[in-house]
Amino acid sequence: MLSPGAFSQSESMNIPQEWLTFAEKTNYQKTPRYSETIEYARKLDAASDLIEYRTFGKSGEGRDLPLLIAASGKTFSPKTARAKGKAVVLIQACIHAGESDGKDAGFALLRDIAITKTRLNLLENVVILFVPIYNVDGHEIFSAYNRINQVGPDEMGFRGTSANLNLNRDYMKADAPETRAFLRLWNEWQPDFFIDAHVTDGADFRYNITYEFAHFQEVSQYVKNWMNEHFEKHVVPEVEKEGNLLTHYLEFAGREVKSGIVTFIATPRFATGYAALRNRPGLLIEAHSLKPYKSRVRGTYDVFWKTLEEINREKASLFEANRKADEETLNRAKAYDENNQFPLRLQITKKSEPFAFKGVEYTLEDSDISGAKKIVYGTKPLDITIPKFDDARVTASVAPPLYYIIPPQWRDVIEVLEAHGVRIERTSKPVEIEVESYRLTEPKWAQVPFESRLPVNFKANPIKERRVFPANSAVVSLNQTTANVIIHLLEPQSSDSFAAWGFFNAIFERKEYFSDYIMEKIAAEMLEKDADLRKEFEEKLKDENFRKNPRARLSFFYERSPYNDPRIGLYPVGRITQNLDAGVLAK
Repeated sequence: MLSPGAFSQSESMNIPQEWLTFAEKTNYQKTPRYSETIEYARKLDAASDLIEYRTFGKSGEGRDLPLLIAASGKTFSPKTARAKGKAVVLIQACIHAGESDGKDAGFALLRDIAITKTRLNLLENVVILFVPIYNVDGHEIFSAYNRINQVGPDEMGFRGTSANLNLNRDYMKADAPETRAFLRLWNEWQPDFFIDAHVTDGADFRYNITYEFAHFQEVSQYVKNWMNEHFEKHVVPEVEKEGNLLTHYLEFAGREVKSGIVTFIATPRFATGYAALRNRPGLLIEAHSLKPYKSRVRGTYDVFWKTLEEINREKASLFEANRKADEETLNRAKAYDENNQFPLRLQITKKSEPFAFKGVEYTLEDSDISGAKKIVYGTKPLDITIPKFDDARVTASVAPPLYYIIPPQWRDVIEVLEAHGVRIERTSKPVEIEVESYRLTEPKWAQVPFESRLPVNFKANPIKERRVFPANSAVVSLNQTTANVIIHLLEPQSSDSFAAWGFFNAIFERKEYFSDYIMEKIAAEMLEKDADLRKEFEEKLKDENFRKNPRARLSFFYERSPYNDPRIGLYPVGRITQNLDAGVLAK
């Protein structure tokens, strides 16, 4: 349904018939399959010296991951792009393969750059990396029924991969081969700006394009300020001049519109949350699912080209913002400062501001089907002021150490760090060193899998002790631009830490057990020798559940005996807050 306030968006002009995209040929009723997408990509490559088609990895099923590079002056490598002072912009489409708007918008834009040359100016100071389909296997789970909340195209791909992974929850743990390929691409090109194209679910309203970018403490102030100044103040009004209605991404605080909207904070598992950790602007585009496909594609097209136009004009200020963000990260590693807190978790507060919402009329009616109230949207415009909750506070933070040290047996952890481009050194011999770490207690696992894992919640209790780390242990310095990623992965309190995702679940497992008749004797001896222990036990007996559980009563003594394994719950990663002796590391 197209709500009133209809759009007369920009159109691509003077297109030869043979260069119409698949979506254009079908009047935006359809989107191309994988093979047709690759065919059009190769056709662009063959026809223009401004386009080069490549692949950057393989999917789980073995399909090529397609990449189109658009550049003038044959700047088709990171080295030549840097040498010529070009800004590198990475545009990603179809991470959720049913949300194909970015794919069809991107093809129209590259065609207008390379073939009709109506957008040729966009390559003056920019190299474009365009991934038309990121989730290629999910793309081919093609059906008319993959997106119940979405109007068009007639058929589309699936949200998850063929292994049922949501790639937009995988940026940190990097379980999928597609994610590993993306990280290689990022590390090779080090993009200056990132765009991730999506389609919304949810409510009806008049905006055809919503967007978001990191703007709290989760991102460098320099990157945030650049987005506020250049995207918010310049790009948004320019996109609206093309006939679009834009606003920040809309998540409603309750089922009823009047309850207000809440800002979405993309944690590092998300594409744009990950870009923030890499000190780069990450723009989320969410076209409105209830708008016609053409309106969504053309709106996405307009955001693409207007953003690229601004980057071409403001390349120097973008480089400066990114450089300062990287310097800020590196400077933090020069000395340990327990007062310099790094945010690990944020939460939207109850503070709100009035927001002039451009919606459509609606009513709440009784439902005979669900037994609850149902929302029924109309077509007339509804202009209403509602609260907008766009203020965040830090709920967990940490003073970053100078180094982390990881015993070599935790190979999966070390391999994922390397996949992120983290520089790792190794100890040349066993080393005994004082470290800060954690005792993780009260673990509670999710009752159902999430992204093929069973995440775990726990209490992280700080400790300080001397430990012996084996030879070949991994030493990770925070004196590198990937430091924000390192901290989020290795600090257990982060929502996307290795510990939270279950990489260290084995530390909670007990491997030795007691026989009751043995423990009865030892417990009696312990009580006889330790009056304080007897008092503690008697206090514990006031808990009825404990008092009626024989095994729990015996375990009370086992856990306080010399036989208890002190490593249970002991986080194996150490935090080093002093400079390391160079002789510790392998040459």
